[in-house]
Amino acid sequence: MWKCLSKYVCIFLLLALSGVFFLFRNISILEWKLDLCIWELCSNHSEGPTPLDHNQSCNHLGQGQERTPEEALEEHDLLESIACPELPPRSMSTPLEQTSDPAHSLFAVLPAVGGREWHVGDQLESLVIMKDFQGRPKSHGGDFLLARLHSPELGAGVAGQVLDHQNGTYSAIFLLLWEGSVQVEVTLVHPSEAVAVLRNLREEQPNRVLYKSLFRYGLLSETTMCNLCLPTNQEPLCNYTDPHTGEPWYCYKPKQLLSCDTRINHFKAGYQKDLITDKEALLFQSGVNLKTRIQAKGSASVTVLPKKKDKPEVESSHAKPAPVRTTPSGYYFQGSWQSLGDVVMRQFNDPTAITQCLKGKVVYMYGDSTVRQYYEFLTKFLPELKDFNLRSPVNAGPFMAVDIPHNILLKYRSHGPPITWNPLSISQLRYVANELDGLAGGSDTVVVISVWAHFSSFPVQVYIRRLRHIRRAVVRLLNRAPGTVVVVRSANLRAQSLKESPIVSDWFSVQLDGVIKAMFRGLNIKLVDAWEMTLAHHLPHNIHPHPPIIKNMINTILSHVCPVKN
Repeated sequence: MWKCLSKYVCIFLLLALSGVFFLFRNISILEWKLDLCIWELCSNHSEGPTPLDHNQSCNHLGQGQERTPEEALEEHDLLESIACPELPPRSMSTPLEQTSDPAHSLFAVLPAVGGREWHVGDQLESLVIMKDFQGRPKSHGGDFLLARLHSPELGAGVAGQVLDHQNGTYSAIFLLLWEGSVQVEVTLVHPSEAVAVLRNLREEQPNRVLYKSLFRYGLLSETTMCNLCLPTNQEPLCNYTDPHTGEPWYCYKPKQLLSCDTRINHFKAGYQKDLITDKEALLFQSGVNLKTRIQAKGSASVTVLPKKKDKPEVESSHAKPAPVRTTPSGYYFQGSWQSLGDVVMRQFNDPTAITQCLKGKVVYMYGDSTVRQYYEFLTKFLPELKDFNLRSPVNAGPFMAVDIPHNILLKYRSHGPPITWNPLSISQLRYVANELDGLAGGSDTVVVISVWAHFSSFPVQVYIRRLRHIRRAVVRLLNRAPGTVVVVRSANLRAQSLKESPIVSDWFSVQLDGVIKAMFRGLNIKLVDAWEMTLAHHLPHNIHPHPPIIKNMINTILSHVCPVKN
């Protein structure tokens, strides 16, 4: 009997202790929630969203920045320069059979002026005639075409310039830069009808990439949507506009008892679905009308002879060469990039040459993963450059590598939002302009900037604003430290598919490429023309260019850092 009684006493005591434990735990939680409520009520409610009078925050692109009259005019001119040609009414509802078809279209190499031979330094022109799926000539422009001239056996290639005549015909123009047999290549990236779809997406659906942030305080946590452009008539917003640059960023305010100050990270949450209709999807068919070659009528090859030594000063009017309308930034020959700009290219083929060039220097790299490739290339190629483990996220960094014997420091940091990577701590979300303002600069400092890949889904004004802040910071840096070498990398071509094109089409990228080149033109910066370096090369297009292209980009940068002495 006593044995059974003692058993029940033990059970009773265990239950009693459990009850006391849970009672104290609930009291603690209630006290914590009460403290949180008081803290929430006492906190400054202006930490949340700034009241907005419109339905979408992207509509106030001009807010948060002070533009000079010159900058406002520049923005107007930039938008005009990349404006699409006017398409016929209802072009987006055009039946597929009436849209541009590369299989029926053709191009022809035009004869040399005056029927003479081709020589190095001449200009070659091809006429492109676009037709629809029924073989009928198109009557309007707007197709997105790429042109390349190459000699596979020589490892040579150069980008061509495409001129839209607005009547269904185009000119592909090339500068002849080497001797031998050269081949013309013309590619339809998007028909004009697909361009109309992309233009509509860019202007009307800037939230094609989904971003989120996690808010957490104690045991409470909540995830909400974030973006540059959020409908403001649905829920209250947290305003994370950068106080120094005025760069905007918003998140929906958590519905729980969580302040805007409890945001701990940032991450990509996927992509919007059903961006285009089934009918529109027919305009983005790989191998049919998406990044598809156009065949030549007749031969696509010509033979280029050496440059003429003695050129007559006066030629008959019918034999005058056409004025050169294209000036590429460079070309490949035997697999090496040859710049046509203000630098003599050097080949840094071994680690010793690169180490000697970077000896005693600090190299800062800012931007997206296309500049992170340079960091990864150098840390793998240089055996004495040791990556210092900062326990950073694999994609975003920050990263740091040091070569103590040669006094080399290499750093990489991603740019601020929008950034489509794995969860990043908000403490690591830094704007490039702010980082540049923190540099002393000098002749021992190299800065490499690449900011473009994460801006494809936004209106171009968003990108112009970001570059304007970066440009102002570059000017300030060069004013206080004129010896600083600043390198700006442009956009590059990438693989295309039905899934990718509505979000990251090359059509979006070519506009960003034009903007970044125009906005930094005239400054004492060095340009890596990634667009032409990927277009002119024979390797497939990729958001992360293949190693041979990266090596040529590194050679370009180092040729500016360590120029040939007379």
